[in-house]
Amino acid sequence: MSAAAGGTGTTAIWGRAEQQDFRSRVRGCLLGGAIGDALGAGVEADSLDAIRETHGEEGVTDFVPAFGRRGAVTDDTQLTLFTVDGLIRAQVRRDTGAWHPPTDVHRAYLRWAATQRDWGPDERKEDDGWLAREEWLYSRRAPGRDCLTGLGDDTMGTLDKPKNPDSKGCGAVMRSAPFGLLVGWEPQLVFQLAVECAAQTHGHPTGYLAAGAFAVISHALARGDDLDSAVQKALAHLATRPDHEETTEALKRALGAVRQGMPTADRVASLGEGRTAGEALSIGVYCALVAEDVRHGLLLAVNHGGGSDSTGAICGNLLGTLHGETALPPVWLVELEGRDTILQLADDFALEMTQGPALHGPAGSAPGWLARYPRA
Repeated sequence: MSAAAGGTGTTAIWGRAEQQDFRSRVRGCLLGGAIGDALGAGVEADSLDAIRETHGEEGVTDFVPAFGRRGAVTDDTQLTLFTVDGLIRAQVRRDTGAWHPPTDVHRAYLRWAATQRDWGPDERKEDDGWLAREEWLYSRRAPGRDCLTGLGDDTMGTLDKPKNPDSKGCGAVMRSAPFGLLVGWEPQLVFQLAVECAAQTHGHPTGYLAAGAFAVISHALARGDDLDSAVQKALAHLATRPDHEETTEALKRALGAVRQGMPTADRVASLGEGRTAGEALSIGVYCALVAEDVRHGLLLAVNHGGGSDSTGAICGNLLGTLHGETALPPVWLVELEGRDTILQLADDFALEMTQGPALHGPAGSAPGWLARYPRA
């Protein structure tokens, strides 16, 4: 995107059409991921046979009740939203000279962890910002053990000393699409940031490299690439990293499955169950690659015997970023839990990335913006 200034995430001159396109992609990414998450939430623990026995030969074709309602999201969407919150806060805090985005994202993840143990937002401080005060987020939605233990204290995992060093579960990759929305950054920096933030909970190389690869794919899509080219860019970045082989092979299996013929549930199953980071990325990418439209891709991504919520979320993030919000099925949007919050956050992110200098900086700051995203 020509309007993006290199490497920092601060933007130069954006035309109106560019701003509208970017906002549509950000909305598409976050809403699409949440829809995929919600479609898979009600069948995440079921085998494909069980899904078909309950919902018919086509499997799930609509939201099914989960957590007491239709359209409910899981921890996948919760953590993705806090990733966005952390990235906005990093941009705002840059005015203070404190520029270390992994720390700001980690603090955002700690705010998410508080939603998993507190009854509600009553005890939140003003400097926690607006997202941490959204009451509907105070609900346990089957959070992964490694996310909870990795964020169980204030110590931040790093690549040198990662949390859960043996974990390659999908809990980091499924929250990493927002890093790719930093269109003003160079792709290698996007990859590095996603990897560093993944190591805060998932310390196995596959656990964090899959997150980096997903971020680079999303980044290429947000900049206007097609999905196949985006995957090739991720493979090139992976090739430069130690211990990349498992993640690389997972992406190559996805590409190989595309060439094997018409997409089927059996072909999805051949890529794994989606419970490890590599498998979840492989399934999500494959379903996005073969999708006739968003609906087709998402239903393919959730009708399998595995981590249907995470694979649905990853596929939805990709298709939403690729096609923008107007490609998302409206019948699912109207029932999606937290839609208003997701839209507010998406628009705030787009506003920060395109108009940040007008909101805060040496010349003055908008008090309302700093109340939403405090510098503290």
